[in-house]
Amino acid sequence: MSASTRAEPPGSALARVLAQGACTDAGDRRRLLAAAAGVAPGRLSLLDADALTDAVVARYVEYARRRAKGEPVSHILGYRAFWAHEFEVTPDVLDPRADTETLVAAALETSFDHVLDLGTGSGCILLSLLAERPTASGTGTDISGKALDVAARNAVRLGVSDRAMFLCGSWFENVEGTFDLIVSNPPYIAVQELPELSAELTFEPRGALTDEADGLSAYRAIVPRAGAYLRPGGRLMVEIGWRQAAEVAAMFDAAGFAAVEIRHDLEGRDRVVLGLWTG
Repeated sequence: MSASTRAEPPGSALARVLAQGACTDAGDRRRLLAAAAGVAPGRLSLLDADALTDAVVARYVEYARRRAKGEPVSHILGYRAFWAHEFEVTPDVLDPRADTETLVAAALETSFDHVLDLGTGSGCILLSLLAERPTASGTGTDISGKALDVAARNAVRLGVSDRAMFLCGSWFENVEGTFDLIVSNPPYIAVQELPELSAELTFEPRGALTDEADGLSAYRAIVPRAGAYLRPGGRLMVEIGWRQAAEVAAMFDAAGFAAVEIRHDLEGRDRVVLGLWTG
């Protein structure tokens, strides 16, 4: 801790340290400094000058430097808040986002004992559902073994590892049995849309973002086959890009799903297509 920091009032010291962050977003700077100091962001203003040691400041400056280069805050800190929990995230998994909570909310409107999550990534969807339903069990699949390692650690983190199983494979590969609910947030960004996206997404696994085609390949693989893995009365729910609702809903209709619906995210954009399997 420098002599100048020791002599400064708490508010002045905090403002001076925050100003050293290279990233421009004030909210990000506060989150990163709070993490560097080991306190919750809401308690940052309660820190006295003595807590802003040289080690804390150096850690914060490094965090802010990484953020200024576009690295997501969640990757810097190693976790992301989603639904009611904090999930470990790494560059091997898609960063959970608030839009995907639309899918979790829709799923929790239904009853289910067994759920299948295709392309589970961090496990944020599957594990959020299991945490809300203590008697339910579920299976998550992913083509990435490294992603499944993250999901397994998150299952332990949420205390649901005894009710979650993970399988390495593409979509339904290696899946056996039937389920009350199938959910998925597959790669749906068309390859030509990638240049339009935030620089943050370059830090995430490309295969979790795009099918390298029109963004609909995953739905063509999932929707026609889902009925074989659903019990009568079960439901399929998938997250979509906001311009894909009509095409994906048509796939549901063609595959024999009833009561096909489109749900909107908090910004009012099409975000989830769901349908009922009558068998």
